Amino acid sequence: MATYKSIVGQKIIKTTSDPSEAKTGQMWYNSTTGTLRGLGVVEAWVSSAPLTTARQQMSGAGIQTAALGFGGNTPPYTNKTEEYNGIGWATGGTLNTARYGAAGFGIQTNAVAAGGYSGTDSGPGQNQTEEYNGTAWTSVNNMGTGRRQLAGAGVETAGLVFGGRVSDPTFSNASEEYDGTNWTAGGTMNTPAPSSTALAGCGTQTAGLRFGGSPSVTANTETYDGTSWTEVNNMNTGRGELGGNGNQTSALAYGGGPPTTAKAESWNGTSWTEGPDLATARINIAGAGANNSAAVAFGGGPPASSLTEEFNKSSNTLTAAAWSSAANMPYVVQRAGASGTVDAAFVFGGHRGPSDSSIGPPTDNPTTNTCLGSASIASWTNGPALNTGRSSMGALGTQTASMCIGGDPYRNESETYNGSSWTEGPNLPAGRQECAACGTTSAALLAGGSIPPYTGTSFEYDGSNWTAGGTNPAVMTNTGAVGSVTAALVAAGYVGPPPSTAYSSATYHYDGSSWTSGGSLVLGTGFCRLSGVQTAAILMNGSTPGSTPNAHLTTQQYDGTNWVTGATRSQDNSNRASSGTAPAAGTFSAGGYHNPSPGAGYLSEVVEEYVGETSTIKIDTFQTS
Repeated sequence: MATYKSIVGQKIIKTTSDPSEAKTGQMWYNSTTGTLRGLGVVEAWVSSAPLTTARQQMSGAGIQTAALGFGGNTPPYTNKTEEYNGIGWATGGTLNTARYGAAGFGIQTNAVAAGGYSGTDSGPGQNQTEEYNGTAWTSVNNMGTGRRQLAGAGVETAGLVFGGRVSDPTFSNASEEYDGTNWTAGGTMNTPAPSSTALAGCGTQTAGLRFGGSPSVTANTETYDGTSWTEVNNMNTGRGELGGNGNQTSALAYGGGPPTTAKAESWNGTSWTEGPDLATARINIAGAGANNSAAVAFGGGPPASSLTEEFNKSSNTLTAAAWSSAANMPYVVQRAGASGTVDAAFVFGGHRGPSDSSIGPPTDNPTTNTCLGSASIASWTNGPALNTGRSSMGALGTQTASMCIGGDPYRNESETYNGSSWTEGPNLPAGRQECAACGTTSAALLAGGSIPPYTGTSFEYDGSNWTAGGTNPAVMTNTGAVGSVTAALVAAGYVGPPPSTAYSSATYHYDGSSWTSGGSLVLGTGFCRLSGVQTAAILMNGSTPGSTPNAHLTTQQYDGTNWVTGATRSQDNSNRASSGTAPAAGTFSAGGYHNPSPGAGYLSEVVEEYVGETSTIKIDTFQTS
C-alpha cells in the first residue's frame, strides 16, 4: 500500500502550532489541538474590476491574468476591445468591423475574431476575420461561411470555429479550421444544427471541446481530434448563450439560459461536476482561462453588464478589492483637503452647504472646519480650525503632519499642521486653486491648477521656502497628485486653455526637475483624487462625461506604466477628499458632491474606505479514523 510520503515526498510532521507558510500537499499533526491538519482547496468566484463598457455577446480570448474582450452589443454593436491583466481592464485597439456574437480564440497578444453580427436579428452572419497583435486589429482572409453566435478554440496559427447561426432560420453544426492564413472545412458536429448556436468551446484545433447550445437548448458535449467530433458525457444543466474556457481535459462552463442561470460546472476530461455559482446570473457572457482552476468571466446581460468575476481553485481564499462604508463625517463638505490613512484620517477646509436631506444648491462658502478620524474611521471628532478658509487646495501629509496649500479663491497662503494646531507658512510665489500636492511637510510639490488661467507650472517646498519647479508640458487643473518631490505622479483633470472643461486621460511623472508622460487613463476625468505612490496608485472620485454611465463610481489603478479599472465605489460622488499611502493600505474617500436625483445638487458627509485584494491560506482539519 502506498504511504503518504511515497505519494507526496515528505512525512507528516508533528508540531505544536500550524506552520505560518504551509506548502501544497503538506500535512501535519498539531499536538496542541490534537488534530491532523493540512491545506484545503477553495473553489470560488470573486468579483473583480468592471469592464469600461458594459455589453453582452462579446468575445473572449486568453487566460485569467492576460485576457482579451472584444466586440459585443452595448447596444448598439461595438468595435471596442479591452485587455485584462488579472486586476482590471484597459482599452485596447478597436476592431475594424464592429460586431457581436463572434468567435474568439488565441491569446491576448495574438488573438482572432471570426464571424459575428452587425445587422438586424434576422440578417445573415458575417464571415470577416481579424487578427490582433496586442495593439491593433488587422483584417485577414474571411471564413468560408458567415455566421454568428459560434464558438472558437485554438491559437492564431491553428484555430477552430464551429456551430453558429448562418441566418434566420438557418443554423450550422459545421466546423472550419484556420492555419493563420486560410480557412478550410473541418468535421461536422454530431449535435444537430438547431442546438449548435450560442454554444461554448475551448481547447485546440486538434483537441477541441464544445458544450451547450441553443435555440433548441442542449447539454451536449463533444470532443474534436482534428478530424471528427465525438459525443461524450453531457453537462448537468442544458443551456445556450453560456460562457466557457479551458481545454479538452480541464474546462469550465458558466451562466447561460434559458432561464438565465448563475450555475457553473467543471469538466475533468470525462464528466461535468457542479461547482460554485457565479455571483450574478447572466446570459451572453464571455470568458477566458487555460483550465478549470483559473478563469475570468465578463459582460453578459440582460441588460448589458460590465461585471467581471474571477474563478480560482487553490489553497488560498481570495477576497476581492472593495470599497466599504465608514463612519460619516460630522458635517457635509466638498472640495476639501485630506491627509493620512483610514487609521488616522484628516479632512480640512472645503465648501459647506445643505445636508443630504435638504433641497437646494450647495452654499459656496470656503470653510475653516476640520475633522479627525479614529482607527478604521469608526468615528470622527472636530479638529483645530484652519487659519484661512479655502477649498480646492493642495493637501498632503499625515494626521499629525499635514499641509494645506493655495485654494479657492486663488489663494497663495500655505499652512502646516503639527498634530495640535495650524501654523501659517511662507506664501506661494503666485496664488492658485484647483491644484494638486504631494510629498511631506518638509519636502512638498504643488502642481497645476488655475491661477487663472490653467497652468502647468509647479512649486517645490523644502520646509522653509517655496521655489519654482519644472513646468509640465500640459496645462491642467482639477488634477490629482501622489508621491514625492523626486518621484511624483500627476493624472487627469481639465486641460486648457480655459474655459475648456475637456476631461484629460493624461498622466505625468516628475523626477525632481522635469516632467515626462506616463500611461494614459482608461477613462478621462476631472475633479479626481489620487492615493498611493508613483508606481502603485489609485484614482477615484472624478467627474466624467455624462455619456458614461456610473462613471463617478469608477476607480482606476496604476502600476507605474499602465492604468486599468479597479473596484467600484458605492457613492456616486465627485469632488471628494481622499488620501492613503498605497492602493491596498489605508485609502479613504470623504464627502463630495453628488446627484441622487436629476436637477438637485447635494453635498455629502459620507465616507468610504478601500481595501485591496487579500489572499489567505485555507487550512482544514482532517478525520483520523
